[in-house]
Amino acid sequence: MKLYTHDLSPYAARVRMQIYAKGLKDIVFEQPGDDWGLPVFREKFPIGRIPVLDADGALIPESEVIAEYLEEIHPEPSLLGTTPRETAHIRKLARLGDIYIINNAFMLSRLTGALSRKTPADARDNPVTDQLANEVVRSLRALDTLIGSDGFACCGRITLADCALVPGLFDVEVILPAAGVASPIPALANVAAYWAAIQKNVHAARVLSELRRGVEERRAAIRTGEIEQFRADAAAAWKAVDGQLRP
Repeated sequence: MKLYTHDLSPYAARVRMQIYAKGLKDIVFEQPGDDWGLPVFREKFPIGRIPVLDADGALIPESEVIAEYLEEIHPEPSLLGTTPRETAHIRKLARLGDIYIINNAFMLSRLTGALSRKTPADARDNPVTDQLANEVVRSLRALDTLIGSDGFACCGRITLADCALVPGLFDVEVILPAAGVASPIPALANVAAYWAAIQKNVHAARVLSELRRGVEERRAAIRTGEIEQFRADAAAAWKAVDGQLRP
């Protein structure tokens, strides 16, 4: 199998952490090609996002779908619960990390330019970005009431919840300050304790190192103007395809 991935993607990081925690050795990592973000990329991968798992020619998109697929074909060691109720709690925390934290932080980054512009806009610059920042903070407050107290998200071991929360909390620490909002993590005792503990886990540490490398590469590309040129080229390519700038 082959996983199309990128260091900076929190969604791809979620799957990579699962792969590391399960000890899977038969999955090759590959960066998307130069056509990533262009119309031709969507011809091969219709959703247009990574990660994508190539399983013997069958292309499986979306991090949550990939995660569940990997659990089904490699059930041991399990990153789900030992009971249906435990599994439901794991999925609840993973969903909180993916949809409520990562997705909102990702959109905040795109709208403010937190990881794509030399001078990002302030998150309080307009009602939309202000709302996204508020949603991230509110979601972290919810997480503070649900997170485990033993160094893991729940169940006293690595689960799919940790795989989603680690890149999510990383994004909070990187994106919110770049968008003019202080990270709320230090003020949330349970989340802060979890975050300090999980970063010492070998699988989380590996993914965090990759994410940091991705941020540094992105910032270098911002400094050189490479990102600005890519965005202009991509906008022109999409305009040629459908007569309007890419959403």
